[in-house]
Amino acid sequence: MEEYLWETPDDINLGIAKRLKNIRKRRRITQKQLAGRCNVSYGSLKKFEQTGEISLISLTKIAMELGLASELKTLFTQPAYINIEEVVNDAR
Repeated sequence: MEEYLWETPDDINLGIAKRLKNIRKRRRITQKQLAGRCNVSYGSLKKFEQTGEISLISLTKIAMELGLASELKTLFTQPAYINIEEVVNDAR
């Protein structure tokens, strides 16, 4: 059975940005402080929190600075098979 996503890529990215922003704020770190600590420009961080747009390397730097690198490292590690053929092909 095929799963349908009702979210757009922008929706997903904004959700990620919102969660990271909440973590940053909970830890009482300003945007400027975080940007300086992880060597990401303040403008990039600010734009990310507003739009969800950021480069993968900058996202990784932010996650590492916030102690969340393990969450990125485990992305796509659990196979999401959509049919038995994929399972068989993966076993080869």
